[in-house]
Amino acid sequence: MEGIVIKSTGSWYLVKTREGQIVNCKIKGKLRLKGIKTTNPVAVGDKVIIEMPELHDIGMIKDILPRHNHIIRKSTNLSKVSHIIAANIDLALLVVTIKEPRIATGFIDRFLLNSEAYHIDAAIIFNKIDIYQQNDLERLHELTEIYNGAGYPTFNVSALTKENISELKDAIKDKVNLFSGISGVGKSALVNSIEPGLKLKTGVISDYHKKGKHTTTFPEMHPLSFGGYIIDTPGIREFGLVEFRKHEIAERFPEFRRYQHDCHFNNCTHIHEPGCAVLQALEQKKIASSRYESYLRIMNDDYLDKELWEWE
Repeated sequence: MEGIVIKSTGSWYLVKTREGQIVNCKIKGKLRLKGIKTTNPVAVGDKVIIEMPELHDIGMIKDILPRHNHIIRKSTNLSKVSHIIAANIDLALLVVTIKEPRIATGFIDRFLLNSEAYHIDAAIIFNKIDIYQQNDLERLHELTEIYNGAGYPTFNVSALTKENISELKDAIKDKVNLFSGISGVGKSALVNSIEPGLKLKTGVISDYHKKGKHTTTFPEMHPLSFGGYIIDTPGIREFGLVEFRKHEIAERFPEFRRYQHDCHFNNCTHIHEPGCAVLQALEQKKIASSRYESYLRIMNDDYLDKELWEWE
């Protein structure tokens, strides 16, 4: 039977068959994907072939069908083995907040870079707009202009009051959507607001640290009543890429791509070279300074060209 993996705990997998049956499965033998060293050969979103041994209610995953994309993390700085978070994603959405907890633009930029690297469309959801004060709204406007200008859709919503939720639902309809975010941004509450029947567990924010608590333990795919799926992921602190090289970074910034082919040097790093079209666009404020600063930090990352970055 053919099915799709809707939940993974690392050793057990829930697979939804084409007929709508939910089957608890294990992996048959040793499945390995060519060119990828991972702790989990099967991920949420994978389309798989399963078989049901006679007189057993446990299915066996015997094959993984070809993926059109996937997204990977690493568990530690020193780890040489990656972990696939999800596969076959149509849209990756990062849930962030201007306050409680406050988001850093560098974190957003690494998420977007990650999505670009794996050829996944991305968008940003600014949640908790119901608690924003005037200075927060000004910051929201600033960030919206930066990321819209770079080519990324943004959504300003409130999981509590459901403001602008209908607009978000229109954008994710009939798609496989990956929802990510640091703990405390209201990701689970937002998913519940989009699809109330799911009743995902939600956490509280620490008054002292203004940081959230993990409420999602394992990645899980949830069907949407209006069409499509949401893949809910555990709260994250940092993003990591695998087999990523410095000369590729500028290509992953859409606003850089608009200008870099006009640079005087073909191998321009956009840092110090004369005749750099990217630096000229930065000077003319066609590229946001925060995005360029993220680019510089990533270029100076000690893990680049080695075993590269972390997603904890």
